[in-house]
Amino acid sequence: MAETNGLSNGADVKGKVISFGEMLIDFVPTVSGVSLAEAPGFLKAPGGAPANVAIAVSRLGGNASFVGKLGDDEFGHMLAGILKKNGVSGDGLTFDKGARTALAFVTLRSDGEREFMFYRNPSADMLLTPDELNLELIRSAKVFHYGSISLIVEPCRSAHLKAMEEAKKAGALLSYDPNLRLPLWPSAQEAREQILSIWDKAEVIKVSDNELEFLTGSSTIDDATAMSLWHDNLKLLLVTLGDQGCRYYTKNFKGSVEGFKVETIDTTGAGDSFVGALLGKIVDDHSIIEDEARLKEVLTFANACGAITTTKKGAIPALPTEAEALELIKKSSS
Repeated sequence: MAETNGLSNGADVKGKVISFGEMLIDFVPTVSGVSLAEAPGFLKAPGGAPANVAIAVSRLGGNASFVGKLGDDEFGHMLAGILKKNGVSGDGLTFDKGARTALAFVTLRSDGEREFMFYRNPSADMLLTPDELNLELIRSAKVFHYGSISLIVEPCRSAHLKAMEEAKKAGALLSYDPNLRLPLWPSAQEAREQILSIWDKAEVIKVSDNELEFLTGSSTIDDATAMSLWHDNLKLLLVTLGDQGCRYYTKNFKGSVEGFKVETIDTTGAGDSFVGALLGKIVDDHSIIEDEARLKEVLTFANACGAITTTKKGAIPALPTEAEALELIKKSSS
């Protein structure tokens, strides 16, 4: 496995996957199946979808950087340390002296639904400005990955659009996972409009079945519904279906890849693990997207990574290594 140690010089062995957006701390109840109000205590777990993707790439042996803003506080420096410890370059990090690192309280209620309460008014990640971007780093991306939470308010929205534009001009493949968090948006309509406002820029898009329903307004999860989200710049559209695996759509073919049966404890970060696995595999060979047999192999690997992530609590601690994913694939096929 090529060690890159988060270096951002020309000696990098693998193409760089750069993740843009939020990193925060999830506070998870010590007891499952209770509401936030009933929780007797909380454990802190680092999170934030774009940061999870960066760490997933790195843990699988890839070259990852994270671009975002943290509070100049204990939690912010803790998160920067977690990126570094996981081999993710922090060259794109900035710190805000006036705003705190974002916090989220997350619980899995007894009905299986996740409940979120966010502390961001405003948090440091929302205050990233276009002028604070490390453009040299962003232009070095082979893949530039982002979500939609960074679109909610200014100045972060402008920073997001600028970073995306610079990465694209420099030849990066643009990857988008909307990662819908409705409680953060002023309204569902605003969420839908803003998520779709940058839709036609992305070349790889991953949505969950719930996000597909939300964005299309259709409760039918089928090929026609998925293809209603297709646009001319798109090379690969993925719909993840939990333990049922995923569906894939390209210009020339479409199909599905089965998931893996595992004992699920916590689904947090499973989609990020899936995305990280996919991006790490295609970063140096975008032609995989046009070769159905190779794409299915990569998506099987990504499904395995997503499945393993559900077998432990928290996102980052549960992200697998390549050996663990290959072991699950081998075990399932025997």
